[in-house]
Amino acid sequence: MQYEPFIDLLKSLVRHPSVVGAEHSFFRVLQRELEERGAKVTWYEGLLVAQGDEPDSAMFSAHIDRHGLICTGPNEFQYAAFVTGRRSDLLGNSVSEKLMKKIVDRFQSVPVMAYEPWSGSYRGAGVITRTYVCEFRNNLIFEVEGLEHLVAGTPVAFSDRLSIKDDILSGQLDNVLAAAHLVHLFSLGFKGTAFFTAQEESGSSWRYLLEWFRRFNGGTNRLIVVDTSPYPDREQANRQQLVLRRKDANASFHRETTWRLETLCNKLGLTYSFKDAYIEQHNLQAHKTGGSTLSLGSTEMGRIITASKGFIQGTTLQIPTAGYHTMAETATVAASQAFHSLLLHLAGLEH
Repeated sequence: MQYEPFIDLLKSLVRHPSVVGAEHSFFRVLQRELEERGAKVTWYEGLLVAQGDEPDSAMFSAHIDRHGLICTGPNEFQYAAFVTGRRSDLLGNSVSEKLMKKIVDRFQSVPVMAYEPWSGSYRGAGVITRTYVCEFRNNLIFEVEGLEHLVAGTPVAFSDRLSIKDDILSGQLDNVLAAAHLVHLFSLGFKGTAFFTAQEESGSSWRYLLEWFRRFNGGTNRLIVVDTSPYPDREQANRQQLVLRRKDANASFHRETTWRLETLCNKLGLTYSFKDAYIEQHNLQAHKTGGSTLSLGSTEMGRIITASKGFIQGTTLQIPTAGYHTMAETATVAASQAFHSLLLHLAGLEH
């Protein structure tokens, strides 16, 4: 796997901010890393496309945005995904009270850093001191000590470093972990296409990807969207090395492509599960016990299948994690290596 070079790359990418809605500076970092590995890189709005000599041989997509804050007034910051997705009661598209309460205590005392969104230039550091729901705007507000000088529109990232302990990777892994794997593929001779999309956390990434396919009047049924997949705790995440899906809340995925991933997992001796089956089993049990149910979730793959009316199809491949959307999201080294092994076969780099 060339494990050490991959970890070095992941450590570097984790350190560079990529707040949803302010990803330009991270695209610049990706462009350098990809071109150093021989890829042809093209920028589009909300999308970076890296291609080898045989671009149609395999197609992967990973979103590169991470959660963070946006300055919206004097010492006032809001959750970037809500702002970018224009989710506010002012427009009748409110964030649920349940979701706000889930987030409100998640980032207390978390260190943050502000940056210029195009260049990535450092604009200062601070610490989140207070998070509350504004009763007049029904919106989540953050106060940060040390960034009182910022003007509205400045992105603020959660300060992050990769930690490795007891064969566990820890950090804000969604989705820099999967993106790093795609960059690393080019080090190993990948000749296909890798898409890196913006604004997935606000539900917009599929638009940029769909526009690329329409721009060239091309479709596919072999697109593989790579991501992390959350589980409630480490014990449940450890039950599988890889996570597949047959569907999400939007659409059913391409059957043959999903079957191909399952067949390769069996051939390589990699443990896997289907997330939709896991959720359906959980909900069946919840109905019996009166517990809370889970949504099938809304993925980039499902959104683009529905929006393209099946013109673009494929499936997902995910790394199981715990601590979803926190600064200590974890994945095992074994899961990361299994993910890499499957990518190599899908990319035609192993036979």
